[in-house]
Amino acid sequence: MMSEKGLQELRAKLDKLDNELLDIINKRMDIVHEVGVLKSNSGGSIYRPERERAIIDRLDKLNTGKLNRRAIEALFLEVFAISRNFELPENVAFLGPDGSFTHQAAETRFGAMSSYLAIGSINGVFREVNTKKAKFGVVPIENSSNGIVSDTINCLTKYDLKIIAEVILDIHHTLATTCDKVKDIKKIYSKDIAFEQCRRFLENVGLDEVEHIPVESTTKAVKYALKEEGSAAICSHVGAKMYNLPILFENIEDKDNNRTRFFIVSDFENAKSGNDKTSVLVKLPNRSGALVEFLTDFDKAGINLTKIKSHIVEGDSIFFIDFDGHKEDEHIQKIFTKHQESIKFLGSYVKEADDI
Repeated sequence: MMSEKGLQELRAKLDKLDNELLDIINKRMDIVHEVGVLKSNSGGSIYRPERERAIIDRLDKLNTGKLNRRAIEALFLEVFAISRNFELPENVAFLGPDGSFTHQAAETRFGAMSSYLAIGSINGVFREVNTKKAKFGVVPIENSSNGIVSDTINCLTKYDLKIIAEVILDIHHTLATTCDKVKDIKKIYSKDIAFEQCRRFLENVGLDEVEHIPVESTTKAVKYALKEEGSAAICSHVGAKMYNLPILFENIEDKDNNRTRFFIVSDFENAKSGNDKTSVLVKLPNRSGALVEFLTDFDKAGINLTKIKSHIVEGDSIFFIDFDGHKEDEHIQKIFTKHQESIKFLGSYVKEADDI
């Protein structure tokens, strides 16, 4: 058993390291300020996802200690976010309300210190960024269970903003309520999609026959469940904790691989990172074989298509396509040149995953 003296000695060592860490972080902020001045003079953006990913990759390779990659990423993404806000605070608009999964996705990239704007619609998020009331917008693009988000595709068609990053988030639902027992729950509030994703759980615990009331957001569901006796909410862990609604069950989703992909949009384009993905919208000529010809050109160029989804926008059939590589890669440039009348470039950004 460690003596009190031994414990105090270890704490003194930790204090010394914390002091050194504080000094190092402050020195980093001084350099961030110098970089910020150069960026401001050149009109560049302080947020460079490809640069941040390169730093994390480098540190992960150098690491010989107890931290794993996930811990390094969590630690340094927060340092990066603090650095950006220290130099140039910028608003981040997201599909609200506060406590939503999109809010959670935004915080994984922009940290706790950023200024967040909860917006009630995806179009509203794009509008805030387009009018420069927000520098960044965070919106869902697809869910592993429910597919592509049509409103996001429509806005990517409508606005000339660029995708600068993607965020992949594991989606976990909780059942939160002031009721002590399941049998006391008479109604449940949530989004319709959350009810679908938790159907098997509801059946297993006997809540499939109580009243299910769809609402606009899981956060609103939490507020209703707080007010009404005998009610519950299917919501995020963050949302329940934010409003102090007791959680009865965690991780109640039917599929353990339920994931949502989010886009971060802004008004600039990324440089190459060496591990990029590009997204485009394609509207092809209305003639036989047009799609086959288009896809054959990608195959001949050795470009790996990771996603192709058809979509209808204002009566026109378009394709949302993801593929490996950066817009500035020579073999990809040839595709853009040949099909410039058909392709709308949406963005090249650091690849987080091949697909969900």
